[in-house]
Amino acid sequence: MRYHDRRQAGRRLAEPLRDLQLGGELERPLVLALPRGGVPVGAEIARVLHAPLDVLVARKIGAPFNPELGVGALAGEGPPLFDGRSLAVLGLTAEELAPRVERERAELRRREELYRGGRPAPGVRDRSVVVVDDGLATGVTARAALRAVRALGPARLVLAVPVSSPQAAAALEREVDRLVCPYRPAAFQGVGQWYEDFSQVGDDEVVATLRASAAAR
Repeated sequence: MRYHDRRQAGRRLAEPLRDLQLGGELERPLVLALPRGGVPVGAEIARVLHAPLDVLVARKIGAPFNPELGVGALAGEGPPLFDGRSLAVLGLTAEELAPRVERERAELRRREELYRGGRPAPGVRDRSVVVVDDGLATGVTARAALRAVRALGPARLVLAVPVSSPQAAAALEREVDRLVCPYRPAAFQGVGQWYEDFSQVGDDEVVATLRASAAAR
């Protein structure tokens, strides 16, 4: 099974989430999408749940010799979350990565300002929060995002993703009250292989999607 694009994946995810809402499990829902790929997915979910949509910006912390190799992540104002096993294998320490962490934190704040246009972050305390991404490979960035939200005191924390590696799904199931992920293929190699159209989502699309979602409500 493959999704046509992120919007179609969002509509598929919205069905079980709507059932949870009707069953009383999602009261006063708030959808927080991880930009950029999670935003089109989250927009479809927010539309069906009649919920506000906002962003939850998280940044991967890459290894010094290969920025694409994630060894940790950060979200919100909390401390970075590192993969201890990766640090040990690569012979790295958190102290060595401190300059890279500060650069990623600066980029995180820049993107929050860009996407929200000066709006404050939405309050999550005592709300049902649905965190959305377009898929999970390692899950390290999503884990940092989930812990940042959990620290703010939501009534319920749900992670919704269209597809995930079995390993990431199993690990993140322990971080949330419920994981909604309809597809966990054993032959997982990357998120993009499970979409017919996995075109890059740009900043302009993120901003336009957020504005359209707010106007629709």
